[in-house]
Amino acid sequence: MAELKLRKNEKGMILAIDMGNTNIVIGCVDDKKVLFEERLSTDYSKTELEYAIGFKTVLEIYNINSDDIKGAIISSVVPQLVNIIKAAVEKTVGITPLMVGPGIKTGLNILMDQPRQVGTDMIVDAVATLNGYGAPAIIIDMGTATTISVVDEKENYIGGVILPGIRVSVDSLVSRTAQLPRISLDTPKSVMGKNTIDCMKSGVIYGNASCIDGMLDRIIEANGFGVNGKPEAKVIATGGLAKVIVPHCKHNIHIDAELLLKGLRIIYDKNVEGN
Repeated sequence: MAELKLRKNEKGMILAIDMGNTNIVIGCVDDKKVLFEERLSTDYSKTELEYAIGFKTVLEIYNINSDDIKGAIISSVVPQLVNIIKAAVEKTVGITPLMVGPGIKTGLNILMDQPRQVGTDMIVDAVATLNGYGAPAIIIDMGTATTISVVDEKENYIGGVILPGIRVSVDSLVSRTAQLPRISLDTPKSVMGKNTIDCMKSGVIYGNASCIDGMLDRIIEANGFGVNGKPEAKVIATGGLAKVIVPHCKHNIHIDAELLLKGLRIIYDKNVEGN
């Protein structure tokens, strides 16, 4: 294998990876846009070689040569797999990736009791939102957990919310009840179901949409957004299930499926030598 390099002085296309509890988001981002985004399953039993094969396969599908990748960055909320994923990236593209975590420059002022405990995905989403949409902002990320982050008008990260994720909730409901079946996450014909499956779908789709609307109402009220001269907060949603729930919310919410990868690119650039 070729000698590993931390290509911190090069610009161009980078490999960006976010490791979540359920999926690993992988994409390539150049100086202007996200070239692709794909998801692989998070699997604690896989070796670095198996992950490397998965990464290499994705790159080959999009006809990307590893030599064209000038850098790499990883964020992760799964500490047990960080070293394995890091080694898999090194094996795949011959680059030692940057890791989002303590000591890395994000440009975000985190006003939390324990800033180091804030999930890297929430930080990355906030950085991308500030860069692309401005402040104040409320960021919703719908994955294994549904997280809500709040950035004030001074661009400070001032707090957040963590809720059980949609699929986690559904899986728990089904596993703990004898007669409720597994369901697909598509919209029922009416808010009031006429059969068990549609009743469940309504609870999942409209129930979660109502939860998001309710939390937004409380967050906006608590921070005075849009009142007494304070600017209104932009609301951005991302994550695999955002497109399922957000269309049924009453608030004006913009969906940005590429938010996390954009944030990883911004953080990478902030830590490239010479910037």
